[in-house]
Amino acid sequence: MTDMTNILIVGAGQAGAQAAISLRQEGFEGRITIVGEEADLPYERPPLSKDYLAGERTADRLLLRPPAFWAERDIRILTATRIAHVDRGVATADDGRIFAFGTLIWAAGGHARRLACPGADLGGVHVIRTRHDDDDLRADLHIAQRIVIIGGGYVGLEAAAVLVKQGKQVTVVEAQPRLLARVAAEPVSAFYKAAHEAHGVEILLDAQVAALEGAHRVSSVRLADGRLLPADLVIAGIGLVPSVAPLGVEAVTVDGHCRSDLPHVYAIGDCAAHANAFAGGAVIRLESVQNAVDMAKAAAAHIVQGDSAKPYRACPWFWSNQYDLKLQTVGLSIGHDGWVVRGDPASGSWSLVYLRAGAVIALDCINAPKDYVQGKALVERGARISPALLADAGVPLKQMEG
Repeated sequence: MTDMTNILIVGAGQAGAQAAISLRQEGFEGRITIVGEEADLPYERPPLSKDYLAGERTADRLLLRPPAFWAERDIRILTATRIAHVDRGVATADDGRIFAFGTLIWAAGGHARRLACPGADLGGVHVIRTRHDDDDLRADLHIAQRIVIIGGGYVGLEAAAVLVKQGKQVTVVEAQPRLLARVAAEPVSAFYKAAHEAHGVEILLDAQVAALEGAHRVSSVRLADGRLLPADLVIAGIGLVPSVAPLGVEAVTVDGHCRSDLPHVYAIGDCAAHANAFAGGAVIRLESVQNAVDMAKAAAAHIVQGDSAKPYRACPWFWSNQYDLKLQTVGLSIGHDGWVVRGDPASGSWSLVYLRAGAVIALDCINAPKDYVQGKALVERGARISPALLADAGVPLKQMEG
């Protein structure tokens, strides 16, 4: 039997949920069906490496909306359903169910990248992407004291902050010469390295993992230089693999209205590459709540309004909580050719302003919420302000002309 729906949304994360919500807000009255791989209703992912991992938030408090919300808006959600193939208006699930659609919104996100080294399939090796991943990890922590985190990006560092506060012995292994090398400049990398080391986290840079060792469960991590790190548990935080294979493509790129090259198929969120104005027009993917929400709104608007809808052009923002440090980022530092330190990093409250050809393109604000809020306007207009003035933390950013 074929299931008929006007709009099929594949992916029950932030992007898919927002797409359905926005369609109803735009006045769409047809049938909307969301299918998601997980057994949960749509929930927040950012807390998985923060307060949910720490046990400070319960599963029900992760939900984006209460169950009744979806029923009240006649949005059908099918959980534990994985779409395996899409072809000409038909999506087929891996259990054989068939969904015929008028329009498809592909919001499948991605899966945590797994380690490919020998021993990667041993017990005690974890990733952080889904609530189920987190639950498995938390259940394993009671027998683990020595934890090795592979990857010095935000997910790995957030997990390190949570676990060292629980009394665990934590080592972060990063292949690059510094932490956060893909997303932040040297001053931010050095600041976070010092912060983690001050809390007892061991940081190993320029370190390549050769293998995980153990009988049935991991007991150590062997590095390429021969060092052996004892490990009762390993967490891999090495990025995301976009879920696009069921579309029959290796990557999906969308236009300003989130339309893909495939007929009647939109793509949004983590899996959708797009030309981003704040990246100088470069085609990129953005893995963030902001991008998921704003792309969903743009797609829904175009489905209802047609080409009169405004295209996607939202200023990117991100955040990360580690210890008592709240990092808020606005803009994209891609292609920066300079930066200005604003405030004193030793104070624990400061910002790094990124420049490209003299224009402000992004800010990393650490315990500096006013800079974050006021800096957005500078990024949006590509303000050109003298570095000396930007560096003067006594002058509010909102007072700067440029």
